[in-house]
Amino acid sequence: MNATKQQTPARPRALTAEFVAAPIRWLARHQAGPGLFFFCLTMVALAVLAGANLSPSVRLFVAGEIAAQEVTADRDLLVEDQQGTRARRDQVAQLQPAVFDLSREPIALLRQRVHDIFLAVNHADPAEQEQLRWQLAEALGAEITERTLAVLASEELQALVTTRALPWVESRLAEGVSADTRIVLQFKGGVLLRDLATGGETLRTDLQNLHDLRSVVSELSQNLKNETKASLAVRRTAVLLLSPLLSPTLTLNREATDARVAEMAGAVEPVFYRIQKGEVVVRQGERVSREQQLKLQALWARKGEKVHMATVAGVLLTSLLLGTGMLFSPSGRMGSAVRQKDLFFVALLLLVFALMSKGLTLLGQRVLEQGGGLTPEVLAFAFPVAGAAGLAALIFSARRYCVTGLLLAFFCTVLADGGLALFMFYFLGAMWNTWLVTRAQTRQDVVWSMLPLCAGLGLVWLGATALGGHVDPAALAWGLLAVVVNAMLSLLLLFALSPIIELCLGYTTRFRLMELMNLEQPLLQDLMVAVPGTYHHSLIVSNMVEAGAKAIGANSLLCKVAALYHDIGKLSRPEYFIENQFGGRNKHDKLAPSMSALILTSHVKKGAELAQQHRLGQEIVDIIGQHHGTRVIRYFYQKAVNLGENPREQDYQYPGPRPQTREAAIVMLADAVEASSRTLVDPTPARIKGHIDTIVKGIFAEGQLDESELTFKDLHKLGENFHRILTGLFHQRIGYPDAAKPGQPDRSPDRDAPKCGEKGAEKCPEKNGDRNGAEKSGQDRSGKATEKSGRKPDGPCPECPPCPACNEPQPAMPCCYGTLDGGNGDGPVKADVPPNASPNPAQDAPESAGPEANAKPAKPV
Repeated sequence: MNATKQQTPARPRALTAEFVAAPIRWLARHQAGPGLFFFCLTMVALAVLAGANLSPSVRLFVAGEIAAQEVTADRDLLVEDQQGTRARRDQVAQLQPAVFDLSREPIALLRQRVHDIFLAVNHADPAEQEQLRWQLAEALGAEITERTLAVLASEELQALVTTRALPWVESRLAEGVSADTRIVLQFKGGVLLRDLATGGETLRTDLQNLHDLRSVVSELSQNLKNETKASLAVRRTAVLLLSPLLSPTLTLNREATDARVAEMAGAVEPVFYRIQKGEVVVRQGERVSREQQLKLQALWARKGEKVHMATVAGVLLTSLLLGTGMLFSPSGRMGSAVRQKDLFFVALLLLVFALMSKGLTLLGQRVLEQGGGLTPEVLAFAFPVAGAAGLAALIFSARRYCVTGLLLAFFCTVLADGGLALFMFYFLGAMWNTWLVTRAQTRQDVVWSMLPLCAGLGLVWLGATALGGHVDPAALAWGLLAVVVNAMLSLLLLFALSPIIELCLGYTTRFRLMELMNLEQPLLQDLMVAVPGTYHHSLIVSNMVEAGAKAIGANSLLCKVAALYHDIGKLSRPEYFIENQFGGRNKHDKLAPSMSALILTSHVKKGAELAQQHRLGQEIVDIIGQHHGTRVIRYFYQKAVNLGENPREQDYQYPGPRPQTREAAIVMLADAVEASSRTLVDPTPARIKGHIDTIVKGIFAEGQLDESELTFKDLHKLGENFHRILTGLFHQRIGYPDAAKPGQPDRSPDRDAPKCGEKGAEKCPEKNGDRNGAEKSGQDRSGKATEKSGRKPDGPCPECPPCPACNEPQPAMPCCYGTLDGGNGDGPVKADVPPNASPNPAQDAPESAGPEANAKPAKPV
């Protein structure tokens, strides 16, 4: 518990490292690096091609000019009306309030300057009067006479200014006074007064009520007229004193105003013109308007781009996400099912058909410009993407050809500048064709499938066109013609390219597999004549693997054909395998154990060589080489040990490799189960089931299935289907009576058999008390196996057959059933057990029949 807690903090780091290292190890183990690199490079190239501009250039006309030719938009496009956008933004800018800073400094400065003037005139010496007048004249901007200077020094004026005039002016300045009202009135959206002292903002839209310096001076003069107690000279001198000292408290903050206007104008959405694909921008002979000129300029600018990077990025990201489905095996896990040639084939298929789709689109645009009746849309619907997906269905399993069809539909739609309707037509048509191809049993079935293919494509075309939002009755004939052409081209592609794929890439297509399944094939004829036992064994194994593969979703056709040919290597030395000896002498009796093992293991290598010579296909060659894995021929290995040798397991081991696919693993299991089932004593359904479980568990425990993709659920389903086939094979029959003539006794097998207790009766073991029944069955009175049977009792049977004499149930007796060679492939051996053999049946039984592995003998059920 403590160790676990201490390792917990380091777990995320370990998981991260494992996540990074796992794909690298997987690529190194399966050597899929070059194929994966080419596959990704193809994705990048097609994405760049999708964003590249290969369309013809657009003729550019200016407003007021007569169009010399008709211009049609080849894509959906949004065109910005820059003039309209600018006008809308200017309108928004004019409605924005201007920012004015409200400062308190002019008020304090005014008070200080008035105080300084009063202080100067009150303390001036008579000798300094003249100099003071010149200084005041310069400060106030007016001529200062001696009389004016005397008024300034009077208490009456100073009292009027400090108590009445100056406070009123300060209050007015605090409200905000501009230098000129015209500056404020130009902003129709009002002004935003920002107090620099407090930071507060006040929006003023009553611009007429805002004051400037001129209005403040005028209002000050009017107010002082009401001061009747003061003399006229005092009132005029007060105005003369304060007017020059006033400064505006409102100043325009140009930087803040521009920033605010730019922010609000930037929030205004641009004005766009929408151009739809196929829209006639300008007709021949028509006078070009300003709006049409903008659209033409946008089309011309779009075609002037070499590569549209946004399109490239979008297509590349989507294609890589879809392409990850190719890296997963049919069972949904990343594993060994992906091969370099799979990635190369899919990449080439995508590259060729995507380029053809792009070329067909450019051709359609040229035809449309020349005034032809064919449109790019009609040509796009005639393009046989369904045929390309059908080629993938001939080779791959359902998960993989669905991913291939999805990639084909995506790239062909993008490069054809199509929309959702075209993509749905391509993808659904591809899935419909793959379904038809996988159901075909002969090439003639594929020919007849053109009729349902046409019907299905027609329905998909109608649905896709309706999905696009418009169904043109005039284009119905062209659309149906395109569907028929599509179906015919798809059929031609299947027949024309499938032999090339088989020859160049080494694939075994469904057509080739169906041809190899014909029992008139030379290799199958040789099996039938030279090794009839092996031939019969292969037929039964083929039925078993077909049922099992269908149950778990594997390639049942490939499994069946591979099972028919998996033992063709026995054609070289048929007499060394028990199923072909038919009572003859066992040739392994005079051979050394190592030589016997060498002969048995050689049939795998010779079988692969024969398969290559007869061009059976790489998939079948691989299964032949893997159907024994790396199992050890335990019988001859143990025999060598008993003879005093010091053998190496590698010398008694099949060359392998272990099964790399589900199909190879299914053939291995069915081969071992069927061959070892021949040794069953009284093969009842219960015993068959127990025997299958023992063999399958033994192979699994050896690790032979580690590199395949079989799950426990798959093994359970395989066992159920193997049990069903073998139960039908070992069915029960009743004894038929002899056809007795009239007057003669019935000689049926049970009629003359003596009954229990009669003389000569074969009594039940428990009734006579001396275990005679056991001796009759090859056992002595102690329950041990006799040399005749070569089997050792391993325990009581839960279900023993009734007594053959009295047909009464027998008690449980020691017995042993199963395969003497450990359940590894070719049945029991007829030779006697060597005197120095160990008591283990899996080690003692001679393996002249070609024991297939080192599985333990089947335990009694």
